[in-house]
Amino acid sequence: MSAEPQRTATKAAALLMVTTTLSRILGFIRETTIANIFGTSYVTDAFYAAFSIPDLMYYLLIGGALSSGFIPVFSSYLAKDKEKEGWEIANIFISVVICLLIIMTIGGIIFAPYLVPLVAYKFTGKTLALTVKLTRIMFSAVMMTAIAGLESGILNSYQDFTASAFGPIVYNIGIIAGALMLGRRFGVYGLAAGVLVGAAGNALTQYVSTSRYSDGYFRFNLDIHNEGFKQIIALVIPALIGLSISQINLIVNQNIASGLNEGSITALRYANRIFQLPLGIFATAIATAYFPSMTRQISVADYDGFRSTFSQGLNSILYITIPSGIGLIALSEPIVRLLFKSGNFTEADVVATAVTLAFYSSGLFAHSAIQVITRGYYSIKDTRTPVMIGAVAVGVNFILNLIFVRHSNLALGGIAFSYALSGILNMILLLYILNKRLSGLGMRKIAITSIKSVFASAVMGICAYFSYVGLSSIFGEASKMSQLINAGVPIIIGVVVFIVMSYILKIEELDVIMGVLKRRIRK
Repeated sequence: MSAEPQRTATKAAALLMVTTTLSRILGFIRETTIANIFGTSYVTDAFYAAFSIPDLMYYLLIGGALSSGFIPVFSSYLAKDKEKEGWEIANIFISVVICLLIIMTIGGIIFAPYLVPLVAYKFTGKTLALTVKLTRIMFSAVMMTAIAGLESGILNSYQDFTASAFGPIVYNIGIIAGALMLGRRFGVYGLAAGVLVGAAGNALTQYVSTSRYSDGYFRFNLDIHNEGFKQIIALVIPALIGLSISQINLIVNQNIASGLNEGSITALRYANRIFQLPLGIFATAIATAYFPSMTRQISVADYDGFRSTFSQGLNSILYITIPSGIGLIALSEPIVRLLFKSGNFTEADVVATAVTLAFYSSGLFAHSAIQVITRGYYSIKDTRTPVMIGAVAVGVNFILNLIFVRHSNLALGGIAFSYALSGILNMILLLYILNKRLSGLGMRKIAITSIKSVFASAVMGICAYFSYVGLSSIFGEASKMSQLINAGVPIIIGVVVFIVMSYILKIEELDVIMGVLKRRIRK
């Protein structure tokens, strides 16, 4: 088997990790900019509530449809050199989605007063009225973001990741520009306009690249009886249910936290945001990059190639997220203190959020691994198994939540720990069934990489923690500069120690990453 699919996926993963990191940084800048201009008031509450409605609808309807249905089917036609036939199905899917988006946008604008209570049921008076207005303004961003998602799916199927990687960056820049250039003059409406500009810029950025592949192929077509289109729909529906289940999981956690001490939901949200950083930057980027290659290999019955690509993708995720999780556990307090301690966010809030982050991070490797394992199922066009296993995980999460909240002194940490444990169970069941179904997935190599990574990470975590203790005793915790030193220096020390330990233990993934870096430097 040629190693080309793996090299392509590795290069794509490196690009996506870099651009995702930049996008996440811009996301923090975006929120900081909004906070500086608008502060914390009913205006920002209304904006974020209004923003969540179209964002959630895009995530459920388009995000799931692309990852589970469109990309596997479209990629399989490309792999078999049936590009024209693939575009016939793509035309139908795109046409149907655009029609649904038009209907959904019109409906969202008309029925906004009935949608807002679904995300903010306690809003009343001027807050409710402003949220409805902002929802109507920003609902058209759903269509533009969805079109960008469709373009991204096409580009990823062609294994072209550049434009789709930079699209979210353009989106964030648009919102920041709206806040800076229009916010002071037009208030929150200028910010909403920035959302529309960012969404349009995202779609336009990817259109330029997509047009190179679609030229002469795209035709408006609503032949919903086409067998290929039916195949996409058959894959999409279970995935949408699965995505809904994951949202229910988060809602369960938030509702249980609402019965705890004041500030519990905020601590849970902040801890989850930090937890999501390595998950989004590394796990999602790697899984997205490897997915088209796995789909193509299954399409041409190259099962050995699939096993090799899957194994490398999973190993890469575990190699990065195991130390990330242990690092977040070791340095949870200095990281939370650096990012959030100011104003009314007290030292008690730092401790509560840090404990929650540490418990979340114990399951980071599992929730990250699920990203690529689930796409392994999508590659073989099985979207039902992840849904069933996900439902079991939600049930376990709910039961553990009730147990920890009732019997544990660390109730908030217990909620996060329940999420971590349910993720570990989800990962084990998914991997066990997929390994059995495909008669092996290189589990021995995966186990060896994981064990070596845990050992190297443990040494790293010990070094990082004690370096933080030493630095904090010297510089204190009062100023932002001291907080930056206390968090930043141990992180650098931890990275160096982990790389040295990886070299000593001869972990293959280090060679893969260094090889990509060397080629980039030469270029």
